Amino acid sequence: MIPGMNPRQMQQAMKRMGIKQIDFEAIEVIIRTPEKEIVISDPSIQKVNMMGNWSYQISGEETERSLNTTPEINEEDIKTVMQQANCTEEQAKQAIEESKGDLAEAIMKLSE
Repeated sequence: MIPGMNPRQMQQAMKRMGIKQIDFEAIEVIIRTPEKEIVISDPSIQKVNMMGNWSYQISGEETERSLNTTPEINEEDIKTVMQQANCTEEQAKQAIEESKGDLAEAIMKLSE
């Protein structure tokens, strides 16, 4: 905002310049990159059209989360694979990791 200009004057000035702004309500915004997620909580979001091009302006509380691609392997999964594929615990665990947590795929690999 321009200091000393009320919101109505600002809207009129933007309209004269061909700028259209739409406000959005949202709970959070997530930006996913190859390595992490940027999470913006309680965001203020404006969608702005300037000469036919839409852009988004987002502000709020920012936090980051890493993208963990390693599957969570629990004992029950390991036991299931061990029983179905008739293999050792280490073989079952390795097969589950290689199949990214897909138990059916892990069993089929070990059964070949």
